[in-house]
Amino acid sequence: MRLPLLLTIITAGVIGLLSCGSGSGGTSSTSGTGTLKNAPYITKAYINQGSYGRHRTRYMSPDYITIHSTQNYHSSGDARAHARMLQRGALKGSKNSLGYITWHFTVDDHSVYQSLPTNEQGQHADYEGLGNRKSIGIEMCENRGNSRTATLDRTARLTAALMRKHGIPISRVVPHQHWRMIRYSDGRDLGHKNCPKFLMTNGKPGYKWQAFLNQIKSHL
Repeated sequence: MRLPLLLTIITAGVIGLLSCGSGSGGTSSTSGTGTLKNAPYITKAYINQGSYGRHRTRYMSPDYITIHSTQNYHSSGDARAHARMLQRGALKGSKNSLGYITWHFTVDDHSVYQSLPTNEQGQHADYEGLGNRKSIGIEMCENRGNSRTATLDRTARLTAALMRKHGIPISRVVPHQHWRMIRYSDGRDLGHKNCPKFLMTNGKPGYKWQAFLNQIKSHL
């Protein structure tokens, strides 16, 4: 999912803000996988309840897992930086019903950050459709210097663990491209997004996406 405002928020001042300690501003810095068995290590960095992308809480029982990529190639755009953006309300979503873009997990080559509990809806896939109402959103980082191979494997491990916990079959692990985006504000049909772009073939799931699904299966 190409994140809006990245060209403007990745400035020296904002990067300095993102480098603040995770305990500041009421941020939860507790870490660990909890009951998510065999998952990679997870740092919980929840958006504060009642603020920004959690100013309204909408619960869900997830039936899908949606895979994204950030398309943020700045060297500072790792998982921790994206988690901090969500905590600071930096990613506005003026055309969705929440007013902010949110998702559940951000993954890079050495870490996983969790921004929302998996029983809460995010705003990452298709405005008010099933993609937001019934899916867990995972963003893969693409920052310069990040290993794509390691990020894919860490994402596959996380996805497999979430599938086991929530009883989600591999047929319901989908790319962002799967969801048709009908904009909340005006009902405009934006079609299907080419995301995660580096796993799509001519804008659709193909052999690269199937290889990623096979990688997930290897961790089940």
